[in-house]
Amino acid sequence: MAAPQPRSVLALDVGRRRIGLAGCDALGLTVSPLPALRRGKFPLDLEQLSALVARRRISALVVGLPLDASQQPTEQAEHCRRYGERLARSLDLPLAFVNEFASSWDAGERFGLHGDRSGALDSAAAALLLEQWLREGPEPAAVPKATPDLGPGPDAQAS
Repeated sequence: MAAPQPRSVLALDVGRRRIGLAGCDALGLTVSPLPALRRGKFPLDLEQLSALVARRRISALVVGLPLDASQQPTEQAEHCRRYGERLARSLDLPLAFVNEFASSWDAGERFGLHGDRSGALDSAAAALLLEQWLREGPEPAAVPKATPDLGPGPDAQAS
């Protein structure tokens, strides 16, 4: 894949308890881990992420998909895909996915964060995802609108 166009991007390492976050500048030169978000119900996550997107002038999202060693989607990858699509639709931003196989392990090794429970490991993994995306792409794309009668209600925790 070719490197994507530079832009201000927010990368998410979606977990069940926390979302690791990282951002880059509009030229795609500087990647910075950001404070991780403690997961709640989707409307609360959306409120916090909307403020971050506005403050950083984010123009695209990158979400990691934890594929297995055979490059096949895991149950967690499906969870991350659904969450990323729902967030991208809600924020009206294009979305790209990257394979995050072993990103948390890599971040733990690179930054000495094995066993971290503060969220620093999650955000370090998001930074690695963003660096990977800046090198390899793919270009973010618009997410099709959801079918109105599908999906959880507004107070359900995002999958």
